[in-house]
Amino acid sequence: MFDCDGVLADTERYGHLPAFNATFAQFGLPARWSEQEYAAKLRIGGGKERMASLFAEPAFAAAVGDADRTDLLRTWHRAKTERFRALGGRGPHPAPGPGVHRIIHAALAAGWAVAVASTSAEESVRAVLATAVGPGTAARIPVFAGDVVPAKKPDPAIYQLTADRLGLDPADTLVIEDSRNGLLAARGAGLACLVTVNGYTRDEDFREAALVVSELGDPGRPPIQVLANRSRARPGDHLTLDDLRACLEERR
Repeated sequence: MFDCDGVLADTERYGHLPAFNATFAQFGLPARWSEQEYAAKLRIGGGKERMASLFAEPAFAAAVGDADRTDLLRTWHRAKTERFRALGGRGPHPAPGPGVHRIIHAALAAGWAVAVASTSAEESVRAVLATAVGPGTAARIPVFAGDVVPAKKPDPAIYQLTADRLGLDPADTLVIEDSRNGLLAARGAGLACLVTVNGYTRDEDFREAALVVSELGDPGRPPIQVLANRSRARPGDHLTLDDLRACLEERR
C-alpha cells in the first residue's frame, strides 16, 4: 500500500501548498501559509482539517463571521482540489518519487496486490497516481482516499479499510509512507511500514518503522541513504522487491 502525497510524488510543496494559498486568495481569506507554516500544518491529517485549524486564529474567525463552517470548509476544499488538479493541467504534476514507477510496475508484474491509501481528496490522488505510473497502470490500482473513512491519519481507519476490502493478510502487507502520522496509521492497523522521507518529514520520529530511507531509488541515481533499519532488508544503491519483502520481518 502506497500513501500518495510525499510518496508517489513531492506534491505537498509543489502542489498542495500553492493550491491552498491560491484558494485563500480566491475567497479573500486572511491566510497565506509559508513553507515553514505548512510544515506544521502537515501534522494535521486531511486538507479540510488543515483549513479548519485556521478558525483557531481569532482574526481569521472574525473575518469569516458567523457563516456555517461546515459549508464553508466544504466549498473551500472543493475549490482547493480543483486548483490542485488545474496545476497539473497547466503542466505535469510534480515528478514521481525516485523508484515509484519502477517498484510499482515490478510489483504488479510479480503478481503483488498494489493499492493507494490516502486521506487526500480522491480526485487529487488519482491524478497524482496517473502521472506517477501512467493512466493504464493507474487504472489497475485500487485507490482508497478522502472521506471514505471518517477519521484521518494517524487514525488507522484508511489502512484497515484497504486491507479489509482487498482481503489482505496483515502479516504479508507493507505500507510505504513518508510521515509519522502515516506510520502511526499503518502500525495502528497492524501493518509493517517502510518510510521514504522528504524535506518536510526527514526529522520526524520513525522509531516504529521497519526501514527508513531517503528514497526508493533508481539505477543511475546516487545511492539511497538508509536512515534506520529494523528489518532483514539489506538495501544496495536502490530498493528492490526483495528489500520490501524483507521489511515484513523484523531484524533478529
